[in-house]
Amino acid sequence: MAMKVYPPEFKADAVALYRSRPGATIAEVADGPGVNRETLRSWIRIADGRRGPGAAPARQAAACEGEGPEQENRRLRARIAELEKEREILRRAAAYFGGRDEAVSRFCFVEDMRGAYGVKRLCEVLGLSRSGFYAWKAGAAARAARAAADAELTAAIRRIHAQDPANGAPRITAELREQGHPVNHKRIERLMREAGIQGLHLRRKVRTTVADPDAAPAPDLLGRDFTAASPNTRYVGDITYLPVEGGRFCYLATVMDLYSRRLVGWSVAEHMRAELVVDALEAARRERGSLKGAVFHSDRGAQYASAAFAAACRRAGVARSMGAVGSSADNAAAESFNATLKRETLQGRGLKWWSGVRAARLAVFSWIARYNTRRRHSANGQLSPVVYEQRAASLELAA
Repeated sequence: MAMKVYPPEFKADAVALYRSRPGATIAEVADGPGVNRETLRSWIRIADGRRGPGAAPARQAAACEGEGPEQENRRLRARIAELEKEREILRRAAAYFGGRDEAVSRFCFVEDMRGAYGVKRLCEVLGLSRSGFYAWKAGAAARAARAAADAELTAAIRRIHAQDPANGAPRITAELREQGHPVNHKRIERLMREAGIQGLHLRRKVRTTVADPDAAPAPDLLGRDFTAASPNTRYVGDITYLPVEGGRFCYLATVMDLYSRRLVGWSVAEHMRAELVVDALEAARRERGSLKGAVFHSDRGAQYASAAFAAACRRAGVARSMGAVGSSADNAAAESFNATLKRETLQGRGLKWWSGVRAARLAVFSWIARYNTRRRHSANGQLSPVVYEQRAASLELAA
């Protein structure tokens, strides 16, 4: 049988009932409310202990002191009135706590009810120490200051999040630290949770890679190592679709530097021909000045395996690298970038498509500009790709 859980007011009522019937045994009283006699006995012991070590049950006090019937009845009536007050305190406390039993809630209850019952009685009934209550009360000013600081920090979090709803706790923490707030990420997580603020968390669901079985594959030169010791040495790229109103699509090809996660080249078109990835590579070459000696890694899609793209890589002095067929993990960095772009420009804002190709192109251009210059990246120690490259260059010059 499952153990019953009795609320505080029920326990107080049962003890008060026993105290009001001096001639009754514990077994007789326990039968009324339907509780186990040993359970009732333990409640009585607890109640006696709360009144102090010198307290004794009413019937024992009467026997020891030799009181007459009138004095005993008067004393018992006073004791019953006292127990009624205790019961009323426990009833109010149960409603006040709302199912919680934290010490801070009990201290708040004592502070709010001290005028009606007194601190001593309230602490005795609730099992609190008066010294603990007064220590809690002395810290009221510090708690108010912390609450005000939390409110100010929450307002700052809302402003940062409003600028970019994709920002989660790590990026907001980094932004606040840069603004001069010495904050801990756990505190930011707590305040965001309490305020109902969260970043975007969506995943890519559609694949656009179509392998060409007749194309000669390039070897995998990365082996899922998506890092680089210096800029302009290792790149990854991919193609993703951009949905447009009317059931149409346009497509984005990317070229990302693994050193800083900076997007150095991209191309948007309404087709998926080889020119799409060739244009993205050429844009990267113009941005960097030269790609000679770099490695470019992709999946085995027909565009990347085409003769046109192979020729473009030879002209740029780029070594091609490809992952295995059907393995997104072999090009995870590029896949992750595309998923992030789409969730932060489209899906996370509750949209299903852009109104047209031009709108999609402008949205992608705006997001990439912010991504490179302002958006903090965890791989860069919460620095944007451009800032990360600039700081690395400054350190190299200083050395």
